Amino acid sequence: MQQTSFLPPQDPYQIKVRDLPISERPVTRLRKVGVQALSTIEILAALLQTPDALGQAQQLLVQFGSLAGLVNAHEEEITQIEGLGPAAAARLKAALECSRRLAMESIHDRYTVRSPADVAQLLMAEMSNLEQEHFKVLMLDTRNRLLADETIYVGSLNASHIRIAEVFKDAIRRNAAAIIVVHNHPSGDPTPSPEDVEVTRQLIAASMLVDIEVLDHLIIGRQRFVSLRERGLGFES
Repeated sequence: MQQTSFLPPQDPYQIKVRDLPISERPVTRLRKVGVQALSTIEILAALLQTPDALGQAQQLLVQFGSLAGLVNAHEEEITQIEGLGPAAAARLKAALECSRRLAMESIHDRYTVRSPADVAQLLMAEMSNLEQEHFKVLMLDTRNRLLADETIYVGSLNASHIRIAEVFKDAIRRNAAAIIVVHNHPSGDPTPSPEDVEVTRQLIAASMLVDIEVLDHLIIGRQRFVSLRERGLGFES
């Protein structure tokens, strides 16, 4: 009499890529059916191209929660996954960064800023989970269309550390009519600090000299944001 097994079926992602039929390997499937037909795990495995790529891809998504979490992961964290060395981590980070930049280019082509919420929608996914403060400048034309955005500082935002000329440098070069400055609070709380208000006042004072309007200063927290203009902080007439 044949015995019935009560063991769970083998996890398909514990199978080594080389043990799969050639037609079922991630890179082969990508070529045969196209990248859109692949699961996220298969796409990551195709990028990694290691013997344990399927299992490693699954571990990456579990450890970092999502592709967004993986984008913000450090290479040192990625290499903690068994079998992933610096080269595989760098290859993965490069691919994810290319994807992010492509998405930003597509947005830039048509994006018009009509409200602080438009800015938050544009940058929330990128900035809400950053572990350090990033200070970004959005440059706009006379119709409030986005010309470019540039991250000019990484680290603690301090009025004494911000070089006002640096904030306006690219805006002047691009002949921008206005800028919006944005930074994140890694704590997740977007409440403006006295330093944030002081930076805003300094930028507005400088804007009158270069004839480039400061439309707003946004602070992004964990899925929340604050507009200093809406709160009247630093924009006192």
